[in-house]
Amino acid sequence: MVKTAGEIDAIRESSSIVAGVLSYIAKFLKPGITTLEIDNLVEDFILSKGGIPAFKGYKVHKNVFPASSCISINEEVVHGIPGERKLIEGDIVSIDVGVKKNGYYGDGAKTFAVGEVSPAKKKLLKIAEESLYLGLENAKDGNFINDVSLAIQQHVEAAGFSVVRDLVGHGIGKQLHEEPPIPNYYHNGYRTKFKEGMTVAIEPMVNYGTYKVKVLSDKWTYVTADGKPSAHFEHSVLITKGQPEILTKEE
Repeated sequence: MVKTAGEIDAIRESSSIVAGVLSYIAKFLKPGITTLEIDNLVEDFILSKGGIPAFKGYKVHKNVFPASSCISINEEVVHGIPGERKLIEGDIVSIDVGVKKNGYYGDGAKTFAVGEVSPAKKKLLKIAEESLYLGLENAKDGNFINDVSLAIQQHVEAAGFSVVRDLVGHGIGKQLHEEPPIPNYYHNGYRTKFKEGMTVAIEPMVNYGTYKVKVLSDKWTYVTADGKPSAHFEHSVLITKGQPEILTKEE
C-alpha cells in the first residue's frame, strides 16, 4: 500500500490530468449539451495530455464500461453511462474521471450545478463537498481510516442527509482500485490505519434522502432508492505525517 517516490510522482502526474479535465469541463456544462458530448470532451482532453481514460473498457465481471467518464445526473449516484440525455437547467451532474499514465492511476470526481439549481440541491452540494475536506483533515499517518469515515458521516447526517454505504473510497496506484477500502461511514471493528506514503481516493457520495441505492438494468448506474438527488466529490491524495497532499487539486 505504501508507494515509492517514483510511484508517487507517476500517480501525481495522472492525478494532475484528472484535476485538469474537471476544471476544463466546467464551462461546457450548460443546458442542451448531451452527456455523450461531455464524455467526448473528457476523452479528448485526457488523450491530449498523454493519458489513457481509465474507465473506458473497465470490467466488473462480464460488464465492460463503454465510456471515458461516469456522468450521473440528479438521482444517479455514480457510474452513469454517457449517452443522448441532455442537461437541463436545475440539474446537478456528477462527473467522475480516471486517468492512467505511465502505468499509474489518478481518480477524481465533482458534482456541478447546471444553471440555477434549487436551494435544496445547493445545500446538498455544499455539505457533500465540505464533508470531503473534513474527511481529508483526518487522513494522516497514524490515524484510523475510521477517523475519516466518521468525520464525513457526522457532517452529512448533521445536515439531514445520508452517506451511501454500498460504495466506498479506495487505494489507488498501479490499479485503479486497490486496498484499503475507505468507507464514508463509521465501520465498527475496522482498525486499518493510514501510513505515510499511501495513495488513496476519498469520495463521499451523499444522498438527499435515504442512503439506500439500487443498480439500473444497464448494470452500471447506481441511483438513489427514493429518487432524490445525490452528490459525489472525490480526491486522490498522498498520506503524509501532516495534512494529505491533494493530488487532484485544481489549479
